[in-house]
Amino acid sequence: MRGRVVVEEGEVQAVEACSTDSTDIVLPAFVNAHTHIGDSVAKEAAVGLSLEEAVVPPTSRKHRRLREASREELITAIRRTMAFMQETGTAVFLDFREFGTEGALALRDAANTEPVEEFIFGSDEPDVLDVADGYGASGANDSSFGEHREAAREAGKPFAIHAGEPDDTDIHPALDLDPDLLVHMVHAGADHLSRVAEQDVPIVACPRANLVLDVGKAPLRDLLDHTTVALGTDNVMLNEPSMFREMAYTARAFDVTPREVLGMATRAGAEIADLNYGVVEPGRAAKLLVLDGDSNNLAGYEDVIAAVVRRAGAADVKRTVL
Repeated sequence: MRGRVVVEEGEVQAVEACSTDSTDIVLPAFVNAHTHIGDSVAKEAAVGLSLEEAVVPPTSRKHRRLREASREELITAIRRTMAFMQETGTAVFLDFREFGTEGALALRDAANTEPVEEFIFGSDEPDVLDVADGYGASGANDSSFGEHREAAREAGKPFAIHAGEPDDTDIHPALDLDPDLLVHMVHAGADHLSRVAEQDVPIVACPRANLVLDVGKAPLRDLLDHTTVALGTDNVMLNEPSMFREMAYTARAFDVTPREVLGMATRAGAEIADLNYGVVEPGRAAKLLVLDGDSNNLAGYEDVIAAVVRRAGAADVKRTVL
């Protein structure tokens, strides 16, 4: 639609069709639905490593590097990654933060100077829910998370868990916990998807991270046919948290349409975190991304959604409205 978006006091007041000379493209700012932003202290540290060697606690390269980093180093690295997220059009990220309450507080302190918003899934002790927005479990094969699941329920906060990343053995146990969110589901089969649909559990897919760690490709078409699916960039150690790159890879590597991919990068993540944006319509918070539709990269596009999903990048960003 050609026209204008009217914003007042941080809220979309109107979306109006009208003639305009502007070539700008206005869309919802991105929601990066799964990150491990503490890994900003260890970029590219996992090159050539297996999943276990790269990220599995407590002996992985990631966790050794996190233990070695000072709090100051961690906060500085997180802030720089958040600044990059803003530069590439992200409004909020949903982060699985390691090291319990201390880790969650470090992320809060890092984020208090940045316009990009954090949504923290805390770890370790149930008391992390006093400072976190939800609880993020590593995987049902790692520990019994019944106590943590109940604590999240009592706190009225979401419980999320990794499932089906290296194989399918932790998927049914994860679903037994009645989670509010599943992450990965690379090895989901028909029986798992039936339960996902029945329990109405949304999923975050992280295609590039799965590629880097060589754990397989999620059945993304099947996931979308059964539930809400959002996109996340996962560990900053593995990939830069660019939703542009995540969308472009997803659109090319899976049986999905550009419109579906854009929804996964915006609306779906906002719905998962119960945020009042992800869609440009009256009454929504004005978290917007403005692209230069006449940039050297985008000029001449014929399908605006395909151009945004498959072609756009940081150089095309004119403004991220947060």
